Amino acid sequence: MQRRVIFSNKRLPYLLLVPQLAITVVFFFWPAFQAILWSMLRQDPFGLRTEFIWFDNYAVILSDPLYLNSVKTTFIFAFSVTTIAMASALLLAFMADKHIRGAGAYKTMLIWPYAVAPAVAAVLWLFIFHPNIGYFGRAMRELGVLWDYKLNGNQALSLVILVASWKQVSYNFLFFLAALQSIPKSVLEAASIDGAGSTRQFWTIVFPLISPTSFFLLMVNMVYSFFDTFGVIHALTGGGPGKATETLIFKVYSDGVLFLDLGGSSAQSVILMIIVIGLTAIQFRYVERKVHY
Repeated sequence: MQRRVIFSNKRLPYLLLVPQLAITVVFFFWPAFQAILWSMLRQDPFGLRTEFIWFDNYAVILSDPLYLNSVKTTFIFAFSVTTIAMASALLLAFMADKHIRGAGAYKTMLIWPYAVAPAVAAVLWLFIFHPNIGYFGRAMRELGVLWDYKLNGNQALSLVILVASWKQVSYNFLFFLAALQSIPKSVLEAASIDGAGSTRQFWTIVFPLISPTSFFLLMVNMVYSFFDTFGVIHALTGGGPGKATETLIFKVYSDGVLFLDLGGSSAQSVILMIIVIGLTAIQFRYVERKVHY
């Protein structure tokens, strides 16, 4: 008796692959090809004239101080969001994994923020940190602290980092909790008998066993911070003040939609795609070495 799956019709496997391949081509390869093509064109805002200019758009972008500043802002933003979201989720998952009263209710409430849309999450936090109507903003002003994220760039960047991190904690929490619950309790009990404390158990047993999940979440959070935080920034700060919160994905929108620089915006999207692919390759090349499968 053979355990291998054998298709009597040799065309069937290819037919089963067609829907997924079609989705990949239509929603990834075709838009990527269009972005590369448009990045080498110069168009007027009405699309009446088009000129092929090769790599002039890239040269203009890479020599633009505003674009280079958005690159710096994006890396600070992405590193901060990934670190805060993953560290907070791991701590919450580690605490929720313990046998405490009401653990089910805590887990449910920790999952809720994931159901909130990014723009809605930004509005919710706006009612907390707004300098005039927010509870935190008014309290800071009463204490004599000049809190106004609409005028202070550092405060605005800190706020969008906080909101974007909060939005992603629930997603990370689910995976970390599942990974922690998959660790055999006998291993931890044996470590306790040998005299290992909670800290030593975590770094020598727990963390190596959940490293595949941690590596997966590192990839997901990096992509999230580069691409999926547009709604938070757009609803909360609009890229300001003084472009202090203008990340690469928001600058693509700003230059392409608001200022109608289609060629420059396309070139920025291509550069952003190359940056994310490069970071992913580096992490697979170096970080994955420490992952224990």
